[in-house]
Amino acid sequence: MIIRTKRYIKELKNILTFIAKDSLNSSRKFKNELDDKINKIPNYSQIYRKSLTADDENVKDLIFKGFVVVFRIKNDNIYILGIYKHNLWKN
Repeated sequence: MIIRTKRYIKELKNILTFIAKDSLNSSRKFKNELDDKINKIPNYSQIYRKSLTADDENVKDLIFKGFVVVFRIKNDNIYILGIYKHNLWKN
């Protein structure tokens, strides 16, 4: 199961709001494509690099259009922890 944390949802909302200022369609497209990538994590979780923000083999980074989506694998769940670009994400 994929679980999106409150922090991730808030960070994504800020990104989508910023993109929507220029183009609502681009904002929707970004979210849809990102959701598609996230939904594939359970099938391909081994291909993602160990996160640069945590000293934990179960925390990984998904790179998407210059953004980094940080997620944790715990038991049978994938926790989407956050998303960042230029700013350094603090664990």
